[in-house]
Amino acid sequence: MKQFLLTVAGVFVGLVLFMVVIPMILIFGLIGAAAKSAEGPATPAAAVLELDLRSGLSDQDPQNPFAMFGGGGRSVIGVIQKLKAAETDDKVKGVFVRLPEGGMAPAAADELRQAFVRFRKSGKPMMAHSQGLYPSGAVTSTYMLAAATGDVWMQPGAAFQATGIATEDIFFKRLFDKYGVKADFEQRKEYKNAVNPYLHDNYTPAHKEAQLSWMGSIYRSSLVTAAGERKLAPEALVAAIEGGPWSADQARERRLIDRVGQVREASDALLAKAGKNAKLIDFDDYTAPTDTGTGATIAVIGAEGAIMTGNGEGGSPFGGEQMVWSDQVSKAIYEAAEDKTVKAIVFRVSSPGGSDTASEQILAAIQAARKAGKPVVVSMGTYAASGGYWISSQADSIVAQPATLTGSIGVYGGKFALGDALGRLGIDVRETSVGGNYAGAFGMESGFDQSQRAAFSGWMDSIYEGFVQRVATGRKMSPDKVRELAKGRVWTGAQARQLGLVDKLGGFYDAVDEAKRLAGLKGEVKLKVFGGVKSPFEALERLFGVSSASLKTLAAAAWVFGDPRAEAAMDRLAEARLREQGATVMAPRVELAR
Repeated sequence: MKQFLLTVAGVFVGLVLFMVVIPMILIFGLIGAAAKSAEGPATPAAAVLELDLRSGLSDQDPQNPFAMFGGGGRSVIGVIQKLKAAETDDKVKGVFVRLPEGGMAPAAADELRQAFVRFRKSGKPMMAHSQGLYPSGAVTSTYMLAAATGDVWMQPGAAFQATGIATEDIFFKRLFDKYGVKADFEQRKEYKNAVNPYLHDNYTPAHKEAQLSWMGSIYRSSLVTAAGERKLAPEALVAAIEGGPWSADQARERRLIDRVGQVREASDALLAKAGKNAKLIDFDDYTAPTDTGTGATIAVIGAEGAIMTGNGEGGSPFGGEQMVWSDQVSKAIYEAAEDKTVKAIVFRVSSPGGSDTASEQILAAIQAARKAGKPVVVSMGTYAASGGYWISSQADSIVAQPATLTGSIGVYGGKFALGDALGRLGIDVRETSVGGNYAGAFGMESGFDQSQRAAFSGWMDSIYEGFVQRVATGRKMSPDKVRELAKGRVWTGAQARQLGLVDKLGGFYDAVDEAKRLAGLKGEVKLKVFGGVKSPFEALERLFGVSSASLKTLAAAAWVFGDPRAEAAMDRLAEARLREQGATVMAPRVELAR
């Protein structure tokens, strides 16, 4: 009996360790890591910030505190906010930029370029170092960003191959025909080309026209801007760029870059400019001075990723993928509209589209905010296309970057009929349904029959026309004018500005200035984020399936028993509380995605 009791006790202790102690260690380890990442070490008295852009950027900060463990992390908005603080921080003496070897999102490059120009106007030096520029994506946008630093270095022996922009699409039509797969889709209209690779074996004339149009707009814009920074005539820069590829030395001879040297040589040169005792520190380790914000409040609300219905609950908090959940975003907008201290709203949108019903839910919140007397200004990021334009269309003002991809006012939907393909493998699909004929419309056995297609097509027409009407109302255009610009066509921000789909060209802080103007505000304003990053406890609630209140209780208990990590976590929680008080889903849905 004694041995039995000992065994039972041992099992019980093991279960406690496994179910309670180990999770608590993980919880506080993760909270500590997240807090350390957020706070960073103290900034030295003379610092040069090293901004490494080689690992990529999201548009906005991740919506949970543990995104770093899932590949998330640095964002365009986070970078420009820190750079703005660094402009007037006496501790920051300069910025050293490590460039990616391929292209970067053109609108992100636009946003960072503007931040670089503002930083240089403060009189502090900047420098960019490249280990080569290669033909991948919008590499000319990377070069435009390099030029904005005013001092461009390249590693010896590296290649300068930023000769243009190219994109490649894979078409599956012949493969589908060979194996009996039928792509049965409807598009509104001819420029809504997201499903063209399933329906055709080459570009349609409309598809090719749209591709060349937005690519040409981005290419011209980036090179004209770079030419201004390099103090070269645009035609001279274009000739030098397109004459490549070049070696680093050849690029220097053609004034495309300033110096050839290793990374260490470049950073040492910048440190010498920064002054005696200057130290190079990682950009993420820079702790920007806290902006107390004594003026009126402008709400900042973010939306990045595919637009979906729901609140985003049930997934892992460690995932790095950004999504726009209609419940979360609309709730944030309603809260900002009801907050008496908020005088205007800046809505940052970077989305290729998604669900039409989710988009409509968010648009309804925008309408409610405006009805409550709160001007709404949309700041467009990398893209605000299709559903991303739907949720933006009725703002008081829309600000986009020249290279933002927007518009795509259209809709598509359908299914893949796999009955024939599976039949060749000896697999038979049989359907049973009750009710109307449309009940089985989205079965995989065969394509739509005549009555199903008529019903589905009518639904598509209804959504498309609803989209057109919403844009017409928001942009104060006639529906016929919107139909001319719609048809699913993607425009750059520069093109959209000329067409009236966008009001101004600029970045996030230009949108803030526009919000101030519309609200009649003067001087400094306080920016307050609504619906932003969750607390570590809220994120862990999703992972462990217990309430955040329970997690806080467990943490408090551990604090009482003297766990130093728990004590630190509770202290940070208390400090945070005090500060606070002072994309493609197929049928049966249709999609607005670009």
